[in-house]
Amino acid sequence: QVQLVESGGGLVQAGGSLRLSCAASGRTFSTYAVGWFRQAPGKEREFVAAINWSGGTTYYADSVNGRFTISRDNAKNTVYLQMNSLKPEDTAVYYCAAGPTMVVVTTTPRYWGQGTQVTVSS
Repeated sequence: QVQLVESGGGLVQAGGSLRLSCAASGRTFSTYAVGWFRQAPGKEREFVAAINWSGGTTYYADSVNGRFTISRDNAKNTVYLQMNSLKPEDTAVYYCAAGPTMVVVTTTPRYWGQGTQVTVSS
């Protein structure tokens, strides 16, 4: 069992930066791939980024590639999402999720956090 808790959301102006954290409990967290998703009001949840168990492989949605960076620190059981050059269209609730492989975490994650709100003002 893995429990995920996101933090770091908030209000930022367009062009600014935020770093989200996803803290996990569970001895097996370091073996899981982790992803970030987001859901804007009135829209479906969408994939943002994913990282494999070691941190050696990452994958991004086209809409954030080059602006967002996903990383992890397995010693701290934490995954990060550094978000730079934020745009108003990045406004959403951001969720982290975990699964045994990159394919699973990007399609049907096994575990979800409760989400953290990110609001980007223009």
